[in-house]
Amino acid sequence: MTEVVLYHHAQGLTDGVKAFAEELRQAGHTVHLPDVYDGNTFDNLDDGMAYAKSIGFGKLSEAGVAYAQDLPENVVYAGFSLGVMPAQELTQTRAGARGGLFYSSCLPVSEFSETWPAGVPVQIHGMDEDPWFAEEDGDLASAQALVAANPADAELFLYPGKSHLFADSSLSDYDEEAAKLLVTRTLTFLANLP
Repeated sequence: MTEVVLYHHAQGLTDGVKAFAEELRQAGHTVHLPDVYDGNTFDNLDDGMAYAKSIGFGKLSEAGVAYAQDLPENVVYAGFSLGVMPAQELTQTRAGARGGLFYSSCLPVSEFSETWPAGVPVQIHGMDEDPWFAEEDGDLASAQALVAANPADAELFLYPGKSHLFADSSLSDYDEEAAKLLVTRTLTFLANLP
């Protein structure tokens, strides 16, 4: 099956992120869970973001990228929100990337390279009224631009709602119906990789 590196969000490597990884493992995939917070988790997004800012977003992303250097090249890079930074950088720039899975975030392609790598599939998932994702000129706009420029490789899935970390079952943002659909789409993506 597929090897996946899954990066946690700003609240840390929560039980919900671990449970999500376990769902992928139950389907036969190998999932790596780097912890760029060194075991720290936070009860709310604001505290998690404050912690991330205190360390520096660049340093956190560098730690995530460094984690992958000891892994084989042919892996899928996935991330929740803050974790999309290293996942997207690796998907765009590391040789042999099999694909990307970006949950609740998407950066402009130009952050990491001039264009999206041809033939590298990506799925982007977010809620259509999530203020962190759908804000004007934010992640949703970046996702739409990526899909428009790469229709053969990129898919964007919008879910109704305002929750940001809706696929993390350990948080109050959790939306069971949307999360189940996200998992189904993720497993389909992984199963259909060449």
